[in-house]
Amino acid sequence: MTSTETNEQLAQPVALTVADRCDACGAQAYVRVTLATGELLFCSHHANENRAKLEPVVVTWQDETEKLLAR
Repeated sequence: MTSTETNEQLAQPVALTVADRCDACGAQAYVRVTLATGELLFCSHHANENRAKLEPVVVTWQDETEKLLAR
């Protein structure tokens, strides 16, 4: 953290973009899962498929699947 960064800035998740791809299939990612050891990106399908397995170890679950309805 640099001296210009505040805790509030660090708490704000960075929005997912079209360049973010699902780690499972390569489709556009709409979910970012932060774990103690790193992060995973998932499309909506793979996020739903893996949620039960990941929930016990998730630090944050950033879900932007509402973007799918805006199209």
